[in-house]
Amino acid sequence: MSDTRRRVKVYTLNEDRQWDDRGTGHVSSTFVERLKGISLLVRAESDGKFSLFDVSFPVFQDTLIVWSEADNYDLALSFQEKAGCDEIWEKICQVQGKDPALDVTQDPIDESEEERFEEIPETSHLVELPPCELSRLEEIADLVTSVLSSPIRREKLALALMSEGYIKKLLGLFRVCEDLDNREGLHHLYEIVRGVLFLNKAALFEVMFSDDCIMDVVGCLEYDPALVQPKRHREFLTKTAKFKEVIPITDSELRQKIHQTYRVQYIQDIILPTPSVFEENFLSTLTSFIFFNKVEIVSMLQEDEKFLTEVFAQLTDDATEDSKRRELVNFVKEFCAFSQTLQPQNRDAFFKTLANLGILPALEIVMGMDDLQVRAAATDIFSYLVEFSPSMVREFVMQEPQQTDDDVLLINVVIKQMICDSDPELGGAVQLMGLLRTLIDPENMLASSNKTEKTEFLSFFYKYCMHVLTAPLLANTAHDKSSKELQEGSTKINPVCPDNFQTAQLLALILELLTFCVEHHTYHIKTYIMNKDLLRRVLVLMNSKHTFLALCALRFMRRIIGLKDEYYNRYIIKGNLFEPVINALLDNGTRYNLLNSAIIELFEFIKVEDIKSLIAHIVDNFYKALESIEYVQTFKGLKGRYEQEKDRQSQRLNRYRRDARSLDEDEELWFNDDDDDDDGEAVEKRMEDDFPDSYGKYMEAKKGKFEPAVVWPSPSPKPFLRGTALVGLVDYPDDEDEEEEDEEEEQSPRKRPRLSS
Repeated sequence: MSDTRRRVKVYTLNEDRQWDDRGTGHVSSTFVERLKGISLLVRAESDGKFSLFDVSFPVFQDTLIVWSEADNYDLALSFQEKAGCDEIWEKICQVQGKDPALDVTQDPIDESEEERFEEIPETSHLVELPPCELSRLEEIADLVTSVLSSPIRREKLALALMSEGYIKKLLGLFRVCEDLDNREGLHHLYEIVRGVLFLNKAALFEVMFSDDCIMDVVGCLEYDPALVQPKRHREFLTKTAKFKEVIPITDSELRQKIHQTYRVQYIQDIILPTPSVFEENFLSTLTSFIFFNKVEIVSMLQEDEKFLTEVFAQLTDDATEDSKRRELVNFVKEFCAFSQTLQPQNRDAFFKTLANLGILPALEIVMGMDDLQVRAAATDIFSYLVEFSPSMVREFVMQEPQQTDDDVLLINVVIKQMICDSDPELGGAVQLMGLLRTLIDPENMLASSNKTEKTEFLSFFYKYCMHVLTAPLLANTAHDKSSKELQEGSTKINPVCPDNFQTAQLLALILELLTFCVEHHTYHIKTYIMNKDLLRRVLVLMNSKHTFLALCALRFMRRIIGLKDEYYNRYIIKGNLFEPVINALLDNGTRYNLLNSAIIELFEFIKVEDIKSLIAHIVDNFYKALESIEYVQTFKGLKGRYEQEKDRQSQRLNRYRRDARSLDEDEELWFNDDDDDDDGEAVEKRMEDDFPDSYGKYMEAKKGKFEPAVVWPSPSPKPFLRGTALVGLVDYPDDEDEEEEDEEEEQSPRKRPRLSS
């Protein structure tokens, strides 16, 4: 059984000054003669690997020992037992000749001493390099490996390597070892070059990655001692990897920088093994080297206007061959990817340059092409532009010439590419849907200097683009016009729900976007839903065998009801649009699944929010079908709300009748002398708060303009107030058009819908 006294957790301090847990292990201490100091060895519990730490100036507190491995790179050991921490601390203090009672082993250094240390000339280093000879390679490898745990010794070794031109001498030995097939020497050179990279010094990288050295560095890294046979990285870089110039680059410095960046990126990503948690910071300067190279490449290309102008001219030229256009699009994609390394101000200038050169018109052309690779690359470019400035894309779209064919509009091209995605998993469609949502999101329109952007763009989108987005949805939920059963107010629609999984996924994406519109676009989406009877079409998908699609349709309705907008509520009631939802609930039976829970939550929301018009409609038309559901109290609760409101309305009407009869003679004369239009005004004022819906209908009745709506049933069919129009709650006729208002009284009451089995 492991000694729990030595059980520790290893922590590293991240850039946010938060401690990250790097794992658990068991620690032991050892004196390293070569370092003249103590090191801690931690064996990880997970994989048994060992990590060695040089604790030069640790700090001790309770069960913690903390020290620095490099600049801004702190580590800590947290002991499970304080006895183990005390034991290790005593050994550290014993070797360093310090009092264990102190919490810090480092002697105080005043400011003048620190300044003197910084002023030490580079030549006064402490590391003495062995002669660069074949027979000393093992000694050199041990030296390079040993200094990695100490920031000070790493600094001194880097100074020594730079001052003596040591790197080029080592690479010369590599060529000798390879000619002699000296595998032992080659393995030592692998350790040396890898260790030099881990010194993390930009000055060394400048030498190692120069044109005359970089391929030898790659060669050294081929001979990993852990491999039976060396890798052939140089063969790949020189023969397999081909540099393509889509437009000839005349600047030799730019071409050299591109080659260097590709090869260094290859070293970091392919050749070097994945660093352990304690080696991650060792390659930070290598990452920075690649970063600044990319910045320099982008800047040099951006300044060459002739080059970029030629790129976009060929990209949009009809005479350009498909293979050439593919290379051009991939170049622009890589160009945009490199731009992400720029500072915000420089990135703004970069994208403005692309916009001035015509990047958006070019995308409009290439995104409509048949070549899948070209379209995929164009989509990536479009995503960079949308991420950078949605307003810039919106402005371009609205300024496009209004041609007779809406299909040529950039947003419609994007929508069609989303709809026609050939990927079975719809990876491209998901990406494009996210971009469309960004473009139509009012939140990123608010900061625009153009205050009318939101109104103008949304009006444009709903006029020219929304029909393209909803086309697949409407096509897959089409009415069966030959059916005699189809009547206004009925939900009996030909169930052409797609069984194809890919089509169902596409419809789910479209519904997700439409649900977003319901939440964020008030007027425009409401008008569109009403004009297209969109909710009825969406609810056809409740019949889908794909539960995720039925849930998307239900979520769309839930967002609409969640707005608590009486305009929507009247639309739902008039269209009897709860029927497909309740049918889905009944068809689901006693299965306790996500669909069941989502439908129950919908009705629970209506009950909790006390949406009176919907409660009345549900109880009046569907309660008999739902009253048998007793595993939740939702529907009984709806019935209870309904009955409570009936009682309240009855009590209020009785009170108003008594008040009317008790009016004294003077008040009666006053009422009788009052103008007909003002008659009953006092009563109306008293009723307004208690009867918001009925009051509105009463005012409409006075103007002779009733709209079909569902209201609470009246306990008395003809309650009157003296001198007023009919104030009681009445059963309105069903589905009259505005042109038939004068035939209102002849309409028959709505029949109760019959639920399908």
